[in-house]
Order: sequence, then C-alpha cells, then structure tokens
Amino acid sequence: MARLYDSRKRVLITGGAGFLGSHLADRVLALGHEVLCVDNMFTGTKRNIDHLRAHPRFEFMRHDVTFPLYVEVDEIYNLACPASPVHYQYNPVQTIKTSVLGAMNMLGLAKRIRAKIFQASTSEVYGDPSVHPQPENYWGNVNPIGLRSCYDESKRCAEALFFDYRRQFGLDIRVARIFNTYGPRMHPNDGRVVSTFIGQALRGEPITVFGDGSQTRSFCYVDDLIEGFLRLMEAEDDIAEPINLGNPGEFTILELAEKVIEMTGSRSKIVHHPLPADDPRQRRPDISRARDVLGWEPTVPLSEGLDSTIRHFRELLGKPASLSATGS
Repeated sequence: MARLYDSRKRVLITGGAGFLGSHLADRVLALGHEVLCVDNMFTGTKRNIDHLRAHPRFEFMRHDVTFPLYVEVDEIYNLACPASPVHYQYNPVQTIKTSVLGAMNMLGLAKRIRAKIFQASTSEVYGDPSVHPQPENYWGNVNPIGLRSCYDESKRCAEALFFDYRRQFGLDIRVARIFNTYGPRMHPNDGRVVSTFIGQALRGEPITVFGDGSQTRSFCYVDDLIEGFLRLMEAEDDIAEPINLGNPGEFTILELAEKVIEMTGSRSKIVHHPLPADDPRQRRPDISRARDVLGWEPTVPLSEGLDSTIRHFRELLGKPASLSATGS
C-alpha cells in the first residue's frame, strides 16, 4: 500500500539491527523518513544493516536501552529485547532489565518529547493458553517463576507500563502482540523453530522435534508483520488496547518439519526430544481486531515465505541451491 506523509519524520527504532528492526528500518526509509537505529548488538548484527550504512537518512547508534537516551525524534518503535528462548534465557536478569527498564526509558523519552510510541509485545503474554485462538482480552496462563518467565512476565510488565503512561500522562501508545514471525535475517542460532529446522535441513543434520510434534504454531512472514506495524502506528484512531499481529494459519511442528525437509530437498531425519518446560501446546492469534481496526491481515502463504527464508539461509550457510542437504 502506497503512503504519503505531510512531512518527513525522524523515527527511532530500538533493536534496529535485529531481525524485525532491520526490516522495519527498510520500510521506514522507503517511505521517505529518517531512521535512528539504536542497538547494543547483543542479538542484532551489523550484517542486518550493512546495506543501510551509506543511506543518507540512516543513522546507527550503539546504545543499551536499560540506560536513558536523549534524542529528538517524532516516533519511537521499541523493539529492543532478545526474543528467542536461547537468547533470553542466556541472561534472564538482563532480559528483564531490557524489557522493563527499556520500556521505562523509552516511555520517559516519549513523554518528554511528546512522541508517539510503539511497543513490540509478544504472544508469550498468553503463556500456555487455555483459550484458543487467543483474543486480546484473554489474560493468559503464564508461569511467573518458570524458565520462560524472564521474557513472558517482563513483556507483561512493559505492557502495564505503557497503558499506565497512557492513563496518567495521555501518551499516544501502540502495543502489538507479535506471534511467531519468520523470514530472511533471522539469527541462524536463535533456537526458533523455523531457523532451527532450516539450518538443520541444509546441514543434513537430524531435525529435532520436541515432544511428538503435535503442538501447534502460526507463522507470519516478516513483510506481513512489518505492514501491520506501520498500519498500527499510522492509525488515526485512539488505540486503547493491544492488537494481535500474526498469521491465523495453524500448523503442527511436525508438519513444519516435514515441509522444510521437502522444500530444502534434505535427507535429514526427524528425531524427537523431550518437550521443554512451559512450552505452549497451542499458539494461534485471533486477529479480528487487526482486521477491523487496521484493515490488516497476512497475505504471504507459508510455502512462499519459507522459500524466501530458505534462500537466505542457503546464502548465509554457503549451501548452493543445486545441492541437497546430504551432509556433504
């Protein structure tokens, strides 16, 4: 969808060198705005933003959002936080600090400069849901002291902060609950199911499925998600509640493993491992609110998105398309 703006905006993206942040930077620049990309490079990589370094409207700042930031911008997208279990469980205390202190610092900045601010929340606020699919008015089923709680609970706290800033200070906030997203620039070792399966398949390694693989996930291609970000930020109406952004198409983990093997031409075999603690059995968004309020829904089918993602991983891992993943 083509968009026209009255004037150029200066847009701050925290976590801007990450998977989602770098794709968002691409889109914001394409719309004619300036981007201030802030990242401490814990999970972000220079590779994700190398193509933007010479862009006249792109600026990179190495900074940790757990410390205050003093800049002048028109809009803030707060995406800074490790988002995969491998990364957020590596240093759980820092994960909590990034979500909670990062939210406080970005909200403080937005309050000072009166900027509209977007929070990248997560479907993990629903925990292991007892309601399926998950609507925004479902309060969740979260273990507050489990291995995943550093991420789940800190994101829930960040949401509370955002809505308290809205009620107390009249801040213009936008909160997106992001469901499983995949695409080029995913970190190859982030432990997420799509990147893990593709990497294993291309290397000819066994595909590790936890449990019997009957647990379900919904996979949204990154381009669709970024479109949802932009529509949520641009909406003129007051957005007084979180909005789910994700693909309501539901697949079992076993189905995904089989599809990745087929599309990569791999000879990898599927092996089963014990299910991790607090791993959700089901995950699928109810996107009725996104359809009604934003006119948004995903358009990229799983096969098309996986094809693009597999091509990215082939290049990243040095696996030419002409060779099947045979381990050679």
